[in-house]
Amino acid sequence: MSRRKKGEDVSGWVILDKPDDMTSTHAVSAVRRIFNAQKAGHSGTLDPLASGILPIALGEATKTVPYLMEAEKEYRFTIRWGISTDTQDREGKPTAESAVRPNREAVVETLEAFIGEIEQIPPQFSAVKVEGERAYDLARSGETVELQPRQVVVYEAGLTDDDEGADFATIRVRCGKGFYIRALVRDLATKLGAEGHVWRLRRTAVGPFRESASITLDALQVLGQKGAALERLNPVETALADIPALAINGEDAFKLRQGRPIVLLPHVMETLKPKFRDRTIAGQDASRAALALFEGKAVALGDVRAGQFKPTRVFHLAD
Repeated sequence: MSRRKKGEDVSGWVILDKPDDMTSTHAVSAVRRIFNAQKAGHSGTLDPLASGILPIALGEATKTVPYLMEAEKEYRFTIRWGISTDTQDREGKPTAESAVRPNREAVVETLEAFIGEIEQIPPQFSAVKVEGERAYDLARSGETVELQPRQVVVYEAGLTDDDEGADFATIRVRCGKGFYIRALVRDLATKLGAEGHVWRLRRTAVGPFRESASITLDALQVLGQKGAALERLNPVETALADIPALAINGEDAFKLRQGRPIVLLPHVMETLKPKFRDRTIAGQDASRAALALFEGKAVALGDVRAGQFKPTRVFHLAD
């Protein structure tokens, strides 16, 4: 006899505005309790120091997490000049000090060198694995490890108009997967001949999820107490906004839910082809990925080839 799962069969995305001084794991647990959901996960850790967008997947939405992990992200962060720390943020121990305070023109000019595809060495205090151990665990034990540079991409980077005095500079960045703001601050300070660390950090967007659609944990808890938390649950397919969509009929939906492929008519193939683009999801080629929808609801993610749609992820959503 199979064991009954604890919790409710709830599926969708919560666009949480995580407060600082809270771990991502704690945030996921709190949201899961509010919805009494059977399953929950998030689309990429946000440091305890950082606030902002932490998309949390419930139920069947967890199957779309790998797609959101690849999404663009936007950050707004403030550098405090004059002191570098071992963690490269305000929680670390000071490692160097300097009287240099870069002016706006120097920061703007130097930032240009970080736009595009660049190589970046992750911070010592990061989740990168070194011979099976996390770099931050090794760093906390006093060990210095040599981390290899990684190819990352920055689409935009610019200084904001905030005027907090010579000791601070606030920057907005739009970047790809695996980019470390703390590493950018480290490298930017080095190029400017200064010392600095992340004083304040906020993630303002992850893929299609934006601040304007987010909700704080306190507000979500209030809705939960009123039995109205589902009002802030976004459909599973929300995270797949940039995946080509394919409308199907009831018969094809039945086949896909059984894990069987469906045949696509030539005109449907022609409509989909221009929408495909190079992409890798969880290390696998997903350049021909598409989302099958029946009556506007996600049925399956799949691969389109040779006139067929073959399901790779099937969604079992309650009506």
